[in-house]
Amino acid sequence: MKEYQFVTESCDSNLRIDKFLAEMMEDYSRSFLQKLIGEQHICVDGVPVKPNFRLKEGQKIAVQVPNPEPVHLEPEDIPLSILYEDEDLLIVDKPKGMVVHPAAGHTSHTLVNALLYHCRDSLSGINGEMRPGIVHRIDRDTTGALIVCKNDNAHRAIAEQLKVHSITRKYRAVVFGNIREEEGSVDAPIGRHPTERKKMAVNHRNGKPAVTHYRVLQHFRNYAYIECRLETGRTHQIRVHMASIGHPLLGDTVYGPSRQPYPLQGQVLHAMTIGFIHPATGEYMEFESPIPQYFSDLLRIIR
Repeated sequence: MKEYQFVTESCDSNLRIDKFLAEMMEDYSRSFLQKLIGEQHICVDGVPVKPNFRLKEGQKIAVQVPNPEPVHLEPEDIPLSILYEDEDLLIVDKPKGMVVHPAAGHTSHTLVNALLYHCRDSLSGINGEMRPGIVHRIDRDTTGALIVCKNDNAHRAIAEQLKVHSITRKYRAVVFGNIREEEGSVDAPIGRHPTERKKMAVNHRNGKPAVTHYRVLQHFRNYAYIECRLETGRTHQIRVHMASIGHPLLGDTVYGPSRQPYPLQGQVLHAMTIGFIHPATGEYMEFESPIPQYFSDLLRIIR
């Protein structure tokens, strides 16, 4: 049995409890959380509630998630673009629109389903049945290079490099506005947005340290083509940091304008370069994912 506890804030007042929990517990679908409410596994101030219960500030929410029955994720013959593969790991070039791993209530058409078909039983199990092989992830609409671990030893080694921020991670992006300086850094903690729970934000009170280094590759009249190097790896880090200095990513309707000048599927962000010490050989390896077609087409248009 997993247990979660939350205390509501003023921004949560009048919010339905199922919506609140769906925002706070991203690994569970709203329908799954509604099922838990119906089974009285969720209480507010010690009392079971209904899914349409409206919250007030200062209420204590207790959530009990029963131990799941064994999950059987189906391998799916989804084509993968693989940049590198050996007996310990592989580097996948993730396409736009693909979710990295399943969550409760959503168990198909993810990168994990494709990996199960490609790797069979050769995936690390440290992150559980829902995330075999997954040691880090990128957003659904972000493209590019992702490390997948085939065994637990490789997983532990890569996870440690992620923890100490020694992995090279360089992204390409197009942002609004013509950045004046050729390069710079954003050093600002990132945490939950104080009023919009599904968003992250620069949060000096409750955020975790986050550093993004950027440099301009090309200036345009209303946009800039940039490279970002991550020193840390917080959720939505590049999107939040660039928006915080007045240059949100093109296509990002969450942290940028709701009306976009071009028909895009989410943010223009590509995980281009990833470098790390190989867990078995001890050698530094670096891989580059080519710029995807949608990205190069956009650059050609805005030029």
